[in-house]
Amino acid sequence: MRGLSGEWGGTGWDSQARLVGERWVERRPRRPEVAARLLMETRLLPWLAPRLPLPVPSPHVLRREPLVVRHEVIAGEPLGTFDAVSGRALGAFLRALHATDPVEAARQGAPPAEEALRERAATVKDFGTRVVPLLPEGRRGAARALLDGVAALPATALVHGDLGPEHVLTRDGVVSGVIDFCDAHVGDPALDLAWPLHGAPPVFARAVGAEYGAVAEVTERALLWHRLGPWHEVTHGLGTGDPDMVRSGLDGLLARLPA
Repeated sequence: MRGLSGEWGGTGWDSQARLVGERWVERRPRRPEVAARLLMETRLLPWLAPRLPLPVPSPHVLRREPLVVRHEVIAGEPLGTFDAVSGRALGAFLRALHATDPVEAARQGAPPAEEALRERAATVKDFGTRVVPLLPEGRRGAARALLDGVAALPATALVHGDLGPEHVLTRDGVVSGVIDFCDAHVGDPALDLAWPLHGAPPVFARAVGAEYGAVAEVTERALLWHRLGPWHEVTHGLGTGDPDMVRSGLDGLLARLPA
């Protein structure tokens, strides 16, 4: 896997990773509150993996103090060629993921809908408090309308929760797996379609939508989630004291926000 070595590192916001013996990926939390999400993966993913058409990690706890989880390497590199074949493979994967029983997924460790909705409400409130005041006054109304729209979206299916090209692996031109389920929860399935339908090249996006069976209402909800994406970059930059990240997030936010 590109970017991993025998030393702890990686660019993920929540966890560090290293490659062990070319066979194992080990991960550890960057912050104490991330530990629960890594443990969630060790319960959820072994149950989920056989239900999906593409490989996903099946981690186990290697050490509890300090926490380290381990899974076998899924061969491949982050998605870089956005063709129709890859789009259909991802669309089929998401269709199967979202069809899994959300009640059973919660029993297996995924945060249930009620918890996910509480966390979403807290996030929306935080965005309104910390991000909206940073926007030009003339764009704040549209920003608040977006937050209101996201707050009202459903939570009905097991979702990956952080799907982007860096978490979709390919090998020899074929999608070979999907990784990093740290943000999985019972939420709005349109969240997982935000990048594929609205942030990816058109040929890929059309193939994902066709294979998934994305109807207009789901596509519209996915657009709301896509517009919300850069808000997380802003608050992460604020939390880590990174003004360049804040600036980048604000630029992306304004570019996606309706005029």
